[in-house]
Amino acid sequence: MKLKNSKRIMIIGSGGSGKSTLARKLSAIIKLPVIHLDTEFWNDNWVETPKEKWDLEVSEFVKRDTWIIDGNYGRTMDIRIERADTIIFLDVNNWVCLFSAIKRWLTHLGKTRPDMAPGCKEKIDLEFIKWIYNFPRNGRIDILKRLNICKDKNCMIFKSRKEVKEFLKNFD
Repeated sequence: MKLKNSKRIMIIGSGGSGKSTLARKLSAIIKLPVIHLDTEFWNDNWVETPKEKWDLEVSEFVKRDTWIIDGNYGRTMDIRIERADTIIFLDVNNWVCLFSAIKRWLTHLGKTRPDMAPGCKEKIDLEFIKWIYNFPRNGRIDILKRLNICKDKNCMIFKSRKEVKEFLKNFD
């Protein structure tokens, strides 16, 4: 199993790709603590953490001995890549991600989902939809470039939910 000796796992991908879900499932299986970047970055009522403070917080998160960190946050991605021993990229089709984001919004309408900061009720807006839709030509390309230069890391790329399910079955 590729995760046998992993202690620091980074999960990245488009919004709606299943990052937080995979992080929770992996944590339950391999008993590593999860850090959901959305929970840490956002403050009550969708107020962002200031950039300088955020950079320091992420630097502190990655100093821990063990973790599963899910979330993109490109500004601090290199900090996490450097410390991670395993990187999982959920390279899921943007239409699947859009459907999942809309389904998540409807499921948690008026509530805060478990992997989000308290006081941040589930929302969806045009900016987020555009980000997901454009992820293949924007975020995806940047991530693949970054992964190309980390030859010393255990990198896994999953193209579908089915691949993720098969991967998780290996732990049964």
